[in-house]
Amino acid sequence: MPNAHENEQTTLFAAVDALLEEAAAQDALPHPDERKRLREAAGLSQDQIAQALAVRRETVTSWETGRTAPRPPKRAAYARLLNGLADRHGINAVNAPQGTEPTPRGEAAPVNGVNAVNPTPHAGDAGPQTATPHPGPGAEPQFREGAGRGTAPQGPTHPHPRTPRTGAPTKTASPLPPEGNGPLAVLDGTGKAHAARGAVLTPPTTLPALIEWALTPAADLRSPRLHHNGKDGDPLLVLTPAATEALGLPLVLEDRRGLRLPDDHPVIKQLTKSKWQLTRRGFGPWPRIYRPATPTTGRQCVQLAILPWGALDPRAWGEHTADLPAPELAELLTSYATRVLTPRGSTAVSGLELMTALRPPTRAARDASTNTWVSAPVPGSLTRPVDPAPPEAPDEHPVVAALYPRSHQRTPDQVLDEEAYDWIRDPQLLTDAECTRTHAVGIDVNMAFAAAANRLLVGTGPAVHTDGPRFDPKFPGCWLADLSAEAAALDPRLPSPFTPHGRPPTGPAWYATPTLAYAQELGLTVQPTEAWLRPDHGPYLDAWYTRLRDAYMATMAELGVHTSLTDAAFLQAMAECKGDPDHPLPQTAVLSAIKSTVKGGIGKLRERPQGAGYRPGESWPALERPTWRPDIRAAVISTARVNMHRKMQKLATAAGLYPIAVLSDCAVYLSDGPSPLDFLPRTPEGKPLPGGFRLGVSPGMVKHEGTQPLLWAVQLLDERHNPARHIKGHDAAADGE
Repeated sequence: MPNAHENEQTTLFAAVDALLEEAAAQDALPHPDERKRLREAAGLSQDQIAQALAVRRETVTSWETGRTAPRPPKRAAYARLLNGLADRHGINAVNAPQGTEPTPRGEAAPVNGVNAVNPTPHAGDAGPQTATPHPGPGAEPQFREGAGRGTAPQGPTHPHPRTPRTGAPTKTASPLPPEGNGPLAVLDGTGKAHAARGAVLTPPTTLPALIEWALTPAADLRSPRLHHNGKDGDPLLVLTPAATEALGLPLVLEDRRGLRLPDDHPVIKQLTKSKWQLTRRGFGPWPRIYRPATPTTGRQCVQLAILPWGALDPRAWGEHTADLPAPELAELLTSYATRVLTPRGSTAVSGLELMTALRPPTRAARDASTNTWVSAPVPGSLTRPVDPAPPEAPDEHPVVAALYPRSHQRTPDQVLDEEAYDWIRDPQLLTDAECTRTHAVGIDVNMAFAAAANRLLVGTGPAVHTDGPRFDPKFPGCWLADLSAEAAALDPRLPSPFTPHGRPPTGPAWYATPTLAYAQELGLTVQPTEAWLRPDHGPYLDAWYTRLRDAYMATMAELGVHTSLTDAAFLQAMAECKGDPDHPLPQTAVLSAIKSTVKGGIGKLRERPQGAGYRPGESWPALERPTWRPDIRAAVISTARVNMHRKMQKLATAAGLYPIAVLSDCAVYLSDGPSPLDFLPRTPEGKPLPGGFRLGVSPGMVKHEGTQPLLWAVQLLDERHNPARHIKGHDAAADGE
């Protein structure tokens, strides 16, 4: 039996334990991403954590995603576990110093708080409301709960920052409801600003004061960073035509070529007087206005979108989106911002910015020898600009100018030509059976380029030249090989998988790795004579794909299109979700913008020079970006084209079905009926043919693109026009599809 002394000691210990639990409850836990990282670094499963803490595995998942937080007494035990793991495996710099000013397109600028050339740390980027002072000598990165969302840093520190694993998957934030008043506000010109969830704010009436206001707690415009090494999103102010006029801006820009406000305009003078600066893009439809960061002020930057100047391209956002009432437009843009990214320009610009937001190029790390903060690259990210290999460079690039005369037309053995399909079948190859069909039916691959980016290994560093290499399908790069002899023997009723025009190659040519890997898969002899390969590589676009896929699927679900639908129900739901073209649903504009973000982002990887003053052979601003990577663009397009051919090949060999035309991600087949269900083959069990085209909403699956009469399609083939371009009744390519 315990004596009185032991009973008293037990009581005291229980009281102390209660105090410890209460103290632990007040301390911040690591960021949810860091909780998961520490568990994985220790080789522990969620089930093991759940069993030790006497909770369900789903509870641990919820803690690691930030949906819920542990409560006493579990919180103290969980904090003890995480602190112990952090001592063993180090911590991430989740509260490291952040950037000094916005990174304008085509400009080299400090990132994540440290200039890569002169690594001087700057003020933290905890959001527009709070500025985190730079850690002093000997300071360590700190844990903080809800990192990147304007919360003050707190909690224990640990002395061993972790070096991330090369190629490790990037932690991506799940779409969450907007914080505060959301990431943006739409000004209606009547003295009101409309934000998320119907919030109505009262902004100032001059542009300098408006910029100041957007960064204050009164506006409460916030968007959290998407990666713990990144930075919080800048507030976005959308100006309707009435708001544009009210702020003293013209409704129409006189500079129609450059789409920029003159530097001597009174509004720009007001901004300059108030110590605000513009990026190198100037004051156009998407101006960025900032002040250089200081240790006391932190990051100060606001993005504008000026609707009457064409900020919302109707090809990406829909014809009527810019004309929506301010409250509806605010909800629509907030939906896109929450699921994808707060718009920072065109959807193409946003697609590229999303890559950087999900995989920041640098992180702040402490140099143990000098006890100072320095800029360190993030493994698996694009950390610096690199020159393309000569075959990868567009004709205007200085690399090409150094090799060939200005008027030289490069041949396939001199230039990499990985582009999307634009192919039609020779009408003479139509069979008698095919000519008895009644309809031409188009099917379109959902998010084809996004699906191609999934799990795709791409180079993250410079290319290295090699002669006589042995082909390795797991090594990103471009290869010079001759497939012409064996490729000519492939069935001409299918497009060649090795060229965008679909005709067989006629000699040696440069190919991206996915194309040659598919040639090997088809049984062709692959013997490259030289190659430009990238030893540093990884799945750079995985996080980008995942976020855009989730955004696409969530938006489709809002439109009533789900993964659980039968094929017939899916086709019906797709037909109904389009709605009235003159009065489209807001979700259709979000969907259009998401799809444009995919295609535009991939296109921006090889942005060509712009402006009448450019001369071939000169450099241009886009080349200064780490994300100017034509090799990655080529790998994505190559994969998308190969994926398309693989499915067409499966239908041909298993069901004798051959397309009559292909345009990018759309294939046209002849059918006895107007629906894809009338020609897509099925197994004896009634299931879709494995490896072929499959109806459904997920990326990589297909939807009905359009149907036209057989004679219509045959006439276009005879006239050498592509039926896939017009199967919907209009020019799909001209409409940006």
